Amino acid sequence: MKATAERFKVLSVDTRIRIIQLLKEKGCLCVNALADNLGITQSAVSQHLRIMKAAGLVRDERRGYWIHYSLNEENLERYRRELEEVCRCGCREEGYPSWEVPQSGASRRTLEDYKRRLQRELRRVEKMIKDLERQGASQG
Repeated sequence: MKATAERFKVLSVDTRIRIIQLLKEKGCLCVNALADNLGITQSAVSQHLRIMKAAGLVRDERRGYWIHYSLNEENLERYRRELEEVCRCGCREEGYPSWEVPQSGASRRTLEDYKRRLQRELRRVEKMIKDLERQGASQG
């Protein structure tokens, strides 16, 4: 549990969430571009990226003099699934899935995972309908 808490501590900073959103929108950015978009210093962005890289949320790639950062989609998805497991606490309306629809540009793996969840959810709903029909037949 402590490891889970440490991972989510990384995501508890607004600037890091904004970095994730920018990288999702634009794909790959260097520190200067991130700093310009966020309105903060390059050194502040670098510190956030250092923490995010250590947590496995971003990847870096040297291109000449510049280092470009992109999201590690697989680890971000793992974090999301882990959060979903932690949050199965009834805080959402009963009977509805606790996951979001992937945005355009999502990775193939994310979309396939979403498809599997939808199929499981559909089977669950179909079973609930059959149970209701059986209850109605036995009461009628």
